[in-house]
Amino acid sequence: MSAVDLKRAVFLDRDGVINVDHGYVSSWDQFEFLPGVPEALWQLQSAGYVLVVVSNQSGIGRGLYSEADLAALNRRIDRYLLDERGVEIAQFYHCPHHPTEALLKWRQPCHCRKPAPGMIEQACAELHIDPSSSLMVGDKVSDMEAGQAAGVGRLFKVVPAATAKPLSGNGDGKEGVVLVEGLADVARIVSESRAPA
Repeated sequence: MSAVDLKRAVFLDRDGVINVDHGYVSSWDQFEFLPGVPEALWQLQSAGYVLVVVSNQSGIGRGLYSEADLAALNRRIDRYLLDERGVEIAQFYHCPHHPTEALLKWRQPCHCRKPAPGMIEQACAELHIDPSSSLMVGDKVSDMEAGQAAGVGRLFKVVPAATAKPLSGNGDGKEGVVLVEGLADVARIVSESRAPA
């Protein structure tokens, strides 16, 4: 497949970016979209980006919920976004591992847990994505590090409103990390960068 055929994507951390991070969110009744997120996802999709969720889910490894619980939640999120907003999540990727704080089966160093780039690399291979023309949106340094390690072109870190100014600033000393208040800012920045001068 040539570079011309590759897609561009928005790689999205879940908790703290798409939904309120209540801690180990594992069911639809715990899930709460952050303000403006469904609309922002629709805008990013309309701008030609494939939407991919890449999320550390050590709650599985810790025994707090199961792979089946997470799959059921992902189906509900997907169904809601598609039915109510016309938004399609291309794929949900997750890492159930933790190097120290997990049950034995899941306690291991791995290539999928962010800051490792494994989930992003897997998505690029399976969905034919060009990371250099893609975006990473996360709320932790590990999200930015995973994006950088995978060669993602633009990195956006969601931070509290008081620290998001100026929007063009770098975050945590990471070169090229743009600080934003939420996903709506990312959609706006993408829209503005596509507008004719």
